[in-house]
Amino acid sequence: MRIRNTHRIIGIILLIPFFGWALTALIFFIKPGYEGAFEVLAPKTYAISTQLPINAEPGWQEARYLRTILGDHLLVKTSAGWLHLDPKDNRPRTPPTESELRTLLRDAFSANPARYGEIATVNENTVVTNTGIEVVLDWNRMTLQQKGKDTDRINLLYRIHYLQWTGVKVIDRVVGLVGIGLILVLTSLGAMLAFKR
Repeated sequence: MRIRNTHRIIGIILLIPFFGWALTALIFFIKPGYEGAFEVLAPKTYAISTQLPINAEPGWQEARYLRTILGDHLLVKTSAGWLHLDPKDNRPRTPPTESELRTLLRDAFSANPARYGEIATVNENTVVTNTGIEVVLDWNRMTLQQKGKDTDRINLLYRIHYLQWTGVKVIDRVVGLVGIGLILVLTSLGAMLAFKR
């Protein structure tokens, strides 16, 4: 009788996590809204019309040459990280002005205007559009990161699924371990009850 009561109590405790796991697993299986939420947004690139000699310097581990609506870009990886250089003289290229940032992003948004709409606000290298999408430019890598409310919702579902309920890593790890431990105990008790009969 004691095993049965313990099994029942643990089962009741795990009702909320089990419901959360089942619901989020169903959403992860169907993946509604994933396309836009995790769409890879990149600066629009154009064909390189002129042949510029790239004078590699010691310490360069990787180099990328591309052309956007703002012109030519030389991206170089070193042991200290990425550098954004002017391919004509290998000097660091200054970050874009607000006007240049708007031009670069409007050009990138042309790939999916329904999602990105128009730029509403600019704060340094981050813009927010009138559709509620936040886009961040990493100038040295020439990459864009986008997220909207749909991205935040899906990330919240991941946190629920993986028992990351508090946002505090240490506490969430303990909650996760306790949850897994309770599942193992529940399974063991269930097996004992089944075979005891």
